Amino acid sequence: MNNEFFDALQLLEKEKGIPAEYLLEKIQTAIGIAVKRDHSGVDIVNVEIDPESRKFKVSVSKMVVDEIEDPINEILIDEALKYNKRARVGSPVEIKLETKQFGRIAAQTAKHVIRQGIREAEREQMLEQFNSKLHEVVMATVLKIEPKTGNATIEIDKNEVMLFKNEQIPNEVLVEGEKIKVYVSDVVTNEKRCTLKVSRNHKDLVKRLFEIEVPEIFDGTVEVKSIAREPGSRSKIAVWAKDENVDAVGSCIGPKGARVANIVNELKGEKIDVVKYSEEPEEFIKRALAPSDVVDVQIIDPENRQARVRVPDHQLSLAIGNKGQNAKLAARLTGFKIDIRPESGFNR
Repeated sequence: MNNEFFDALQLLEKEKGIPAEYLLEKIQTAIGIAVKRDHSGVDIVNVEIDPESRKFKVSVSKMVVDEIEDPINEILIDEALKYNKRARVGSPVEIKLETKQFGRIAAQTAKHVIRQGIREAEREQMLEQFNSKLHEVVMATVLKIEPKTGNATIEIDKNEVMLFKNEQIPNEVLVEGEKIKVYVSDVVTNEKRCTLKVSRNHKDLVKRLFEIEVPEIFDGTVEVKSIAREPGSRSKIAVWAKDENVDAVGSCIGPKGARVANIVNELKGEKIDVVKYSEEPEEFIKRALAPSDVVDVQIIDPENRQARVRVPDHQLSLAIGNKGQNAKLAARLTGFKIDIRPESGFNR
């Protein structure tokens, strides 16, 4: 095996990032399989490849015997002495093979298994790379958009990934060449390939964006307790500070609203309500129904998490929201079923 082989190994390691040791292991296995197929019935094949000395050796082992019963795996002493002057009956002797002796079929088999080994190495490498991105937000470039389906092909670290239409923000118009942030919700793998499942409408995208924009969340000073989202329309996020001296809501909004504005821009204008979390459900529900005012909150069934809320008559539509959106988001954020009633008809 000449220098070109070892040069090719180094090139693969450099270009693909696959360790040469891994490839050598696969190649040794491949050649062993090829030799066994070309020398039908042979039991022991030894393959040695030394990248440092750039030497390559393939041999088969045969047992030295007085009388041959298995011509493929046994050899007479007189013949064995030609290969090793110290050969003796009852011990194996190593018989070196020239690479040209492998034959065309063996060479083809080896090439096939080597290619398969390289593909497996690339797949394992990609899987490791993808798993490191799981449940994270990554930057992507829009490569192309399918006119019929609206599905977008995006590029993440030189890998093409599909952003399906139902995972995009409703009504957002993606443009080829545009940089967007996506949430990696899953790593999908099968025997042939692996890919990322990405989303722009997952609620955890909002959480990760706040972690990126708000240092207090990233370092754990401020904690995100819950999130409720209607993608493309409105999100509510409940935050809480471990330190009483830290303003959790103010940290998330940022100076002159800059932090939350960056997230709103990334989400194509989606409105975001930042709510201060409370361990007291009455207070939490009251805050969750912002921007409407709340007169009072009654927990009518703690076990089934049901609450009744009274709001000023003129705030009823604001509390409920367009198509009930504000009430639904507040319910998801707090985990309570919320019955909203106007102040004038509260006791009906």
